Amino acid sequence: MGHVDHGKTSLLDAIRSTNVAAGEAGGITQHIGAYSVDTPKGRVTFLDTPGHAAFTAMRARGAQVTDFVILVVAADDGVMPQTAEAIAHAKQAKVPIIVAINKVDKPEAKPERVMQQLTDHGLVAEEWGGDTMMIPVSARKGTGVDKLLESIVLQAEVAELRANADKRGEGTIIEAELDKGRGPVATILVQTGTLKNGDFIVAGEHSGKVRAMLDSHGQTLNEAGPSTPVQVLGLSGVPDAGDKINAVADEKTARTVAEHRQQKAREEALRRQNSPMSNLLDFIGKKASDEEHHELRVVVKADVGGSVEAVSQALERLTTQKVKVNVILKGVGTITESDVNQAIASKAMIVGFNSKPDAKAAAHASHEHVEIRTFSIIYEVLDDVRKAMSRLLAPKVEEKYLGRAEVRQLFQAPKLGTVAGSYVSDGKIVRTERVRVKRNGANVHEGSLAGLKRFKDDVKEVAAGFECGIGFASFPDVQVGDIVECFELVEVAADLGEAIAVSEPAKASSGGAGAGASA
Repeated sequence: MGHVDHGKTSLLDAIRSTNVAAGEAGGITQHIGAYSVDTPKGRVTFLDTPGHAAFTAMRARGAQVTDFVILVVAADDGVMPQTAEAIAHAKQAKVPIIVAINKVDKPEAKPERVMQQLTDHGLVAEEWGGDTMMIPVSARKGTGVDKLLESIVLQAEVAELRANADKRGEGTIIEAELDKGRGPVATILVQTGTLKNGDFIVAGEHSGKVRAMLDSHGQTLNEAGPSTPVQVLGLSGVPDAGDKINAVADEKTARTVAEHRQQKAREEALRRQNSPMSNLLDFIGKKASDEEHHELRVVVKADVGGSVEAVSQALERLTTQKVKVNVILKGVGTITESDVNQAIASKAMIVGFNSKPDAKAAAHASHEHVEIRTFSIIYEVLDDVRKAMSRLLAPKVEEKYLGRAEVRQLFQAPKLGTVAGSYVSDGKIVRTERVRVKRNGANVHEGSLAGLKRFKDDVKEVAAGFECGIGFASFPDVQVGDIVECFELVEVAADLGEAIAVSEPAKASSGGAGAGASA
């Protein structure tokens, strides 16, 4: 990651060349935006994050697609806005940073100045008593690339990165498409376990069976272990970038999980559509169920013409493949009753940048349930509108594992019927969450609990290391030896998709003083 023109692509090319020179065939950047480099101490997989919606999606979900971020900073240019943004993204995702100070071969290079600037962002070089590796490199000449790779491997050893390869594969969708000849094709990064040809899989709201796994040269792989990027064929549909992919026990399980997620997504979409417009996100999140494209309409008012144009253009540049941001009206000055009427007619939100509504406008907006949002910092505007865009899309529902219990005996109880005397071996069992029952590795039931007891007392949850009695709402066939897994269904924001180019918006005015003088 790094600022534009600081040499990210050149550095990636240099790493690929180093790999080829060492006798290893290139990478898979052309097809899936990732490639692996063999080092004496192991293989390193690089993900070309700047070009992929998956990185944004993972950041929103707080997940970690990568183990480290290579921050590229030009020695002649220093820390720039996108450099600072990249640092913030990495810190938000809690991913360690290794700095590559590029272009050190240029006469005007000042690597020590870069190191000093980075201290202002909390990155202190090891040479200065900090804990951040900073490696001088020249992507153009190839110098320092070997040292960078060695630093990555060393950092990995210090972090003691481990993944269990002896279980079903789990990973993340990097990108996906519908290929005319091959059907849905998902590019995934396996993060733990081993994904095998023939495995039944669930990816977001879609299920399937791995028909083929392909490497960068189109060659079929029989299996893919942790940190391996592959293309997978066989899903029933195209998942979203950022979705989790999991191998499951059988086809029935895969279909059941996918159908459950689809149903929950439909229910949530309907609930949001019918909910009262009590706040901004509900107001702009309402959508017709038959809409194919989504549009967020905005009225922009600011204190000066330059701010009007800056805010308007920044908002429209947020447009993605799934949601278009349309500034329907913009102008300079106080937010007026006329602005509110325009918002009502267009079903728009009002954004004020260093601009507030007058008394009549505020009263009218309150009566008509039009939300007015005012800001003084541009980044807060963008963050708020991104949230609004997400609410135009149906949210995703993911499972969060809570714990498991082993059924050791059965007994009958009034009201509950058959009760499974169980021992909680991991995590916790929660009375109000959902459970699935596994028998010999296969799912035999999924549903809710009718009761949870410790001895004769009703309890809300039971932690690992304790025995309990579990009563099922509609499953009288529980058996000794069954495994009860407890999980929570949680909502995550919908992936907005990749940003797309937007033409410069035409100037518009609300007729306020100075509105036509915007630069």
